[in-house]
Amino acid sequence: MDSGPLFYKEGLPTTIPKTEKQRGRSSSASSKNSSRPSLLLAFFSCLAWLYIAGRLWQDAENRTLLSNLLVKNSAQRPKVLTVEDKLMVLGCKDLERRIVEAEMEITLAKSQGFLENHLKQPGSSSSKKLLAVIGIYTGFGGRQNRNAFRGSWTPGVDSLKKLEERGIVIRFVIGRSPNRGDSLDRNIDEENRTTKDFLILDGHEEAAEESPKKAKFFFSAAVQNWDAEFYVKVDSNIHLDLEGLIELLESRRGQDSLYIGCMKSGVVVSEVGKQWYEPEWWKFGDEKSYFRHAAGSLIILSRNFANYININSASLKTYAHEDTSVGSWMMGIQATYIDDGRVCCSSSRQDKVCSLA
Repeated sequence: MDSGPLFYKEGLPTTIPKTEKQRGRSSSASSKNSSRPSLLLAFFSCLAWLYIAGRLWQDAENRTLLSNLLVKNSAQRPKVLTVEDKLMVLGCKDLERRIVEAEMEITLAKSQGFLENHLKQPGSSSSKKLLAVIGIYTGFGGRQNRNAFRGSWTPGVDSLKKLEERGIVIRFVIGRSPNRGDSLDRNIDEENRTTKDFLILDGHEEAAEESPKKAKFFFSAAVQNWDAEFYVKVDSNIHLDLEGLIELLESRRGQDSLYIGCMKSGVVVSEVGKQWYEPEWWKFGDEKSYFRHAAGSLIILSRNFANYININSASLKTYAHEDTSVGSWMMGIQATYIDDGRVCCSSSRQDKVCSLA
């Protein structure tokens, strides 16, 4: 058959078969047309995969963050209280309220004089007002010093009684052992049965770091047990000229609101480990300087100040040292400061009522 061009015979078309080259061109064009949608589909699939992967990663990061926050909040969240816990809390609050009320009632009773002379010290039956109650601080190992003090008093039998007839009460002031009832306490009790010259502070624990609190206990106990013009605190490491001290007090008889001592001030020690370190040094201002106060070796207070300490002992602030603690109590009241050089204890005894031992 002739493979020539298309002829029209009698008005009817006749097709001639395509050559191999024509068929190849047609197939290539068809495959190109069919691959375009596949490429587009693959591209959008990649975009969708990247989007989903990004969201999953972001969700995982958010879950980690939320988990950490929940753990942190759960640690800070108060635990759920049981009924027993709530009752315990309410009971503690009620007990605290009753303690505060009791302290207020005691303070009111003290201020109104209901506890005046409630505890009467044996051997102080005289109703005459005394000149002074002298408390000499001592410790469990201070028997030798106590004997030295006793030797300087009026010699002979009933020396304490003779001093009381002159209006002077002298007592060694000591607290109780941390181990109540041990040999330390028993030795003091035995010595006191013989000498009868102790003021034992049952509510106070004897320790060097508790010295500021001892001052509160001493002045409170002294004013409750004896009615005197003055109350004197004396350290046991000094020599005391008793007659000179009595002469000084006699010259001040009838004067009220007196705070007598060797007045001083000084730098507040803020370095841990150094002598006279004050843990609350920051309360004394940028200059770190103590206010004016009497040195701790010998402090003299009028009766109204000793009574003030007795009434307000529960709320009076103590610092690391006794002398600054007493001085802080005097700052809040109308005290007359008497800086008397005779009570500045030094190595010299000339014109002094005390000297260093």
